Amino acid sequence: MASAEEFPALAIRSSVGVELWATSKNEFPYVPYEKFPRDDSKHCRALEYSPDGRFLAWGNGAKVQLCRTSDWEVIASLPRPKAFYLKFSPRGKYLMTWEIYAITKDNPEGSPNLYVYSTETGEEVYSTVQKKQADWEPGWSSDESIFAVMLGGEVLFYEVNGPEGFRSSTRKLGGGRNGCISVAPNTGQPYLAFYVPGTKGSPSMCKIYQYPTLSPTQAISSKSFFQADKVEMMWNKRGTGLLLLTSTDVDQTNASYYGKQALHFMSTKGDSFAVQLSKEGPIHAVSWSPKSTEFIVVYGFMPSKATLFNLKCDAVFEFGESPRNSIYFNDFGNLVLLAGFGNLRGNVECWHLGKERKCISTLQAPDSTLLEWNPNGEIFMTATTAPRLRQSNGFKVWHYTGALLHETMWPKEQELLEVRWQKFHHGVFKEKPVTGEKVVGIQSAQPQASAQVYRPPAARGLPMKAFDLYSDSVSRSTIPGLPPGMMAKNENKKKRTNAKAQHKQRPGQQKTEGRKGQGEGTTADNSGQVTQDGDHERRSNGHRFTTGDPQKDRKIQKIQKKLYDITKLKEKKKSGEALKDTQLAKIDSEASLIKELQSLTIVA
Repeated sequence: MASAEEFPALAIRSSVGVELWATSKNEFPYVPYEKFPRDDSKHCRALEYSPDGRFLAWGNGAKVQLCRTSDWEVIASLPRPKAFYLKFSPRGKYLMTWEIYAITKDNPEGSPNLYVYSTETGEEVYSTVQKKQADWEPGWSSDESIFAVMLGGEVLFYEVNGPEGFRSSTRKLGGGRNGCISVAPNTGQPYLAFYVPGTKGSPSMCKIYQYPTLSPTQAISSKSFFQADKVEMMWNKRGTGLLLLTSTDVDQTNASYYGKQALHFMSTKGDSFAVQLSKEGPIHAVSWSPKSTEFIVVYGFMPSKATLFNLKCDAVFEFGESPRNSIYFNDFGNLVLLAGFGNLRGNVECWHLGKERKCISTLQAPDSTLLEWNPNGEIFMTATTAPRLRQSNGFKVWHYTGALLHETMWPKEQELLEVRWQKFHHGVFKEKPVTGEKVVGIQSAQPQASAQVYRPPAARGLPMKAFDLYSDSVSRSTIPGLPPGMMAKNENKKKRTNAKAQHKQRPGQQKTEGRKGQGEGTTADNSGQVTQDGDHERRSNGHRFTTGDPQKDRKIQKIQKKLYDITKLKEKKKSGEALKDTQLAKIDSEASLIKELQSLTIVA
């Protein structure tokens, strides 16, 4: 029988409250845990475990509840009904809450929206106005002695164990343009990275300092770069290496639809490199190994590439090309999942990063919006959650060999919002050998998506090439819903224009008007052959379908154009290219457009 820590509990946030699920006698499946005081609020916005696993906090729309995980007892209720985000300090001594900043007629200056509470007493120890929603979290040293908050373009440092505590900052950094700060998780005096965006004519700049030496001339490492409106800073677990993913919303060279992206590396030893990627296209994901000596990048147009780099930014292993956009390391760094979610089909590959780097299993987790490894490093959870997807909500637990161990489909009348593994102190779990032995799992109750191409009733039972839904003796349209013989008007117009241009360029050709036997718009060449535009069009394209109603024909033309665009989008999606939500919405409108087109083209 497995120990109690082998299968940590799952905290679940849904449209009907917060609850805890656990295994019964350490055996699957997961079931609701009766000892947890379920919160039945329908307005739960946030859920967070402390990094050491001692506390679980959630906001229920009336207050923030702080629960002790040793006995699942609520030990404090914080007066933050509008709390939108929750975050614990590295050792769980403090809980931070953030809510949307707002001003009212009675309070035009606004009130603090960032609060810090002591988890031991529930006492508020700090508050301030933090208008930024992105990068709102203050930074902490790993021992929680230094608290750093970015307000405007200035970083304020508080030595919380000193005489001033949270009352007054002891040091400052910056004071100019807006930027962002990231504190490294290293032991001892903390390193910190300070980024300042560039302006016209001046580049963006990132510098690494070691607290408390914060003079601009005392930076340990610095790197400047152009075309970097935004930056995402990622430290390795040891706090010795820093990756910077820079991006712009618009690529000024028009080389990429996704804007301009670049990946840079900096270290606390003063090293600085640009990470060279071998395929054009966007950078989909970047992740450090928990071992801190290597990182993976997924990049390039679909099918994307995945490459493992060392600390010198040398490519040491290629995972090949596949429709992927996500990276998930387990806590030990010996296993990594490379997956394709969002607009991709949900393929998941599990790779062993031992002496022999190899793919040990593959599985399908379509429509997953969330994936998280269990702290034991052997099983992981996938979930389909709202608001990203409001249908087929539920969660599954998998073994790294690809076996499905647990499946729960959420009730249709409710929405599943979040699922989180219980956390534990570092060292509770030990890394176990990775074996190729298959684990016996269960069969999923969800219906599998059909891989067959749809065929209308009239075509079923016939050979694939024996039926053409939109057949035409001369040409065929690739637009769904187009009746037989009906061609896209834009194509006809283009062909007529080309034909006229050819007649005009033909030597000796002349245009005559008003001659007997010829209508307006006819042409004659030296041979005396007379050709009407309409006759030329019919000979080139077959019989053109018209309703006789110009207004209705214009509507048909617009729908044809939309359907043509949808076919192109579907081709992109099939090839694995990521699509925007607006583009996916266009694809979803295909059936209604076809129905509307068919109603317009019915001839009485």
